[in-house]
Amino acid sequence: MKKLLVLIYGITNYNLGSAALIYLVAFLFNIYVPVSIDSSPLAFDDGTNLALATAINTGLITLFGLQHSIMARPAFKNWLSRYLPEAAERSTFMIATAIVTFALCLFWQPMPAIIWQAENAIVYNSLLVIGLAGWVLVFYSTFLINHFDLFGLRQVWLYFRGEEYTHLPFKLSSLYKYVRHPIMTGVFIGIWFSPVMTVGHLLFAIGMSIYILIGVYHEEKDLVRNFGERYLSYMRSTAKFFPALSRTGGKSRGIVTAR
Repeated sequence: MKKLLVLIYGITNYNLGSAALIYLVAFLFNIYVPVSIDSSPLAFDDGTNLALATAINTGLITLFGLQHSIMARPAFKNWLSRYLPEAAERSTFMIATAIVTFALCLFWQPMPAIIWQAENAIVYNSLLVIGLAGWVLVFYSTFLINHFDLFGLRQVWLYFRGEEYTHLPFKLSSLYKYVRHPIMTGVFIGIWFSPVMTVGHLLFAIGMSIYILIGVYHEEKDLVRNFGERYLSYMRSTAKFFPALSRTGGKSRGIVTAR
């Protein structure tokens, strides 16, 4: 019964986490959602109180970053394993991420003053397509690692079947030959390429970019600790987010699949 409950827990949280990611994309591009980055019926004012909006929105971004960073630390995972099966750790991360993401979107205070707006239809649609393509890259890159491991389904499935979990290997795969963090590459593209850049969107993009840089710094310290010289060699030969033209194809001997 316990194994079945853990499996249901994992499947539920996978769906909630996936829904949160999809909503976040729609939120950023103001696409068919009741609350978006530039429009919200739940806003505390009409967007003219920039100090209040900046404080609230910065707090929401900070909350998002802290949740991701704290739950990614080995010390937190060890603490959590005292109360939940280890197989449920990633699923717990997913539900926490979903809650924080929905909270960010729900309580975000629009700051609608326009910084830039593409007037030409070709430019407008091009920026929109590139931005959306960034999120497609995020999704695609999860499968280059192991989508179901990254989102917690592999762990709960193996637990349900009574099979031992094995960590994903350090291997070379597709985009990881050219950049070490293609998921984050996609996020950068997704948050910065927008046909309409408002003050609120700019604040979001800057805040998330800072979080990514800090988060990846700590992640790579963990990866060096786990894989040693193999990952150090990978760092020396392969760009972090965008292919380095000065490197020979940006190729490396292996990629890390840890999360």
